[in-house]
Amino acid sequence: MTKRAEKRLKNKKKSSFSQDSSIKEQTEVSDVPKQRSIKNPFLNAYVNHYKFLLLLPLIMLLLAIFQIGFQTATTGDFIAKDISLKGGISITIENVDINIESLQEYLQSNGFNINIRNIQSGGRTIGTIIESDINLNDQGSIDSLLEAIRSQVTFEDYSLEGVGANIGQSFFNQAMIALLCSFILMALIVSITFRTFIPSIAVILAAFSDITITVAIANLLGIKFSTAGLAALLMLIGYSVDTDILLTTRVLKRSEGSLLSRVYSAFKTGVMMNATTIVAIAIALMITSSDIIRQIMVILFIGILVDQINTWIQNVGILRLYIEHKENAKK
Repeated sequence: MTKRAEKRLKNKKKSSFSQDSSIKEQTEVSDVPKQRSIKNPFLNAYVNHYKFLLLLPLIMLLLAIFQIGFQTATTGDFIAKDISLKGGISITIENVDINIESLQEYLQSNGFNINIRNIQSGGRTIGTIIESDINLNDQGSIDSLLEAIRSQVTFEDYSLEGVGANIGQSFFNQAMIALLCSFILMALIVSITFRTFIPSIAVILAAFSDITITVAIANLLGIKFSTAGLAALLMLIGYSVDTDILLTTRVLKRSEGSLLSRVYSAFKTGVMMNATTIVAIAIALMITSSDIIRQIMVILFIGILVDQINTWIQNVGILRLYIEHKENAKK
């Protein structure tokens, strides 16, 4: 082979290598839209106006704090408690068709503070539960309530359960201590894991926002928290931190690709994780007849939806501000 032919062959290989590298770079960049000239208005706002979008989770958190503060000032409790947390009685009537709306209206008009719900199994009603904040030891008030119910509903057998006010308050205090301890331990582990102030605070803030906003929404929906509802808040801390740690790890501890490409990679994984959880929750809500399971699922469902905003808008925005500040400081 002549020297001229060898030179042509080398130039051809260099050209091929350059084209392959160019294609590879274009592929990496195309994983996420460029930061400018994005036609989709929603994606454009997410990529180019993330600082403005940070106002959304901030406003949600402030409104949630206001709602919880207002509820505490007016009722004395930051959540609505059922009888398992504040004490009271529960009357269960089975195999009787009861119009709960009319019965509840009648009992409330007679001065009883009650809550009525149906027990369902296989898509049909098999019983009714009537809850009241009457003291378990106040037999006269219990008899008056039963008499008022019998004036509207014909039934023979019923079961009566009760929780003392002191026991209910004890359950509530212990659950609050468990919730507080789990949050503190979570914050400690996150701080040790990342050892950087701003990213650690971003994860902790997202978890705090998830809990606070979920409680406020549950209050607005009239959900009365039981011990199961407080357990759901404990579970929500784990779900919240899971996606935030995924995001922070991908963004801070990986160097390949651009910042937006790493965010996009974490987004795809995180959304898939939450989507499978939401599907499982939806199936559980459709097939369960247990009020305990239903309350846990509803609170988790609300919390996971709230977490999407706090993770992919709030946490992403804080991390982008942090990284861009570091890069500007180096220049």
